[in-house]
Parts: sequence; C-alpha cells; structure tokens
Amino acid sequence: MDRLRHRARPQNKLRICDDDQLRRRFEDAEQTAQRARFLAEANPDDEQVAQHAAQATSTLEEARAALDDTSDFLTFLALPRPVLEELISKHPPTEQQAAEGTVFNPDTFPAALIAAASFDGMTRDEADELLPTWPAADANLLWEAAWSVQQESRVDLGKD
Repeated sequence: MDRLRHRARPQNKLRICDDDQLRRRFEDAEQTAQRARFLAEANPDDEQVAQHAAQATSTLEEARAALDDTSDFLTFLALPRPVLEELISKHPPTEQQAAEGTVFNPDTFPAALIAAASFDGMTRDEADELLPTWPAADANLLWEAAWSVQQESRVDLGKD
C-alpha cells in the first residue's frame, strides 16, 4: 500500500522552440533514422546498411541535442483529484456556459490550471499574459499540456 501512496504524479513536457530550421532538421533526421533502422532490421547481414543506420542514429542524436539546447521546456504535473476539483469549483461557468454544458469557465480556468500544474513555477499572472498573446495554436498547446496530464491514466482494468 505504501508504494501506491507514493506514486509519482504523471507529467507532461511542452517543448517551445522558435527555430523552424532546427525543428525540421530534427524531424528529417528522425525519419531518416527510422527508415535506416527498418532497412537494417530487414537486412541483418548487410554491413553497409547497418553502418548507414548507425550514422543516421548518430545524426539524429546530434539533431536532438541541438534542438534541446535551443528549446525551452515547460513541465506540468497532474494535480491530486481534490486539488483539481477545488480549482474547477473556483472557476464555475457562467449561466450561458453552463447551459452549453461547460463544467468550468473557459475564460478563467485555463490560466489557473496552467499555474497550478506548472512544475516550473509559472504564475497565474504569467499564464494570463501568455495565453492571449501567443498564437492560437501555441496557446492551445500550452493549455492542452496542463489539461491533458490531468486526464492521464496509468492504470488499467487488467482485461486480457
């Protein structure tokens, strides 16, 4: 039981990198390495194919290191259920939002959750600043990183 009481909370990491060239280099290297591994597995006796796979893997590791060095990361942790429920209750939907089936106020809750779930210490004011000023896709991913970790399950029913 002690082990169950002290489980690590799920976490999500959001990568933020504004260098499109580095991101494309990494994605290309990742695809090349994957294809090279498939070829090497399909041709286990071909030394040239194995060397190509090793080189592609090395190139991928270099691209990943370069991308990691240029990126910022935000980490979000799952909140204990009572904490999450209390946070949701502090941001009730408006009457109109509730009529539309919304459980929390989408205007106030996202920044509050981002701050509460932030492992890096992002404040509510910082989240309130970033959400409306970032492009919609980036702001949505920031929200999604904080919200999706709250929904993550690491248990199953054991059905075979």
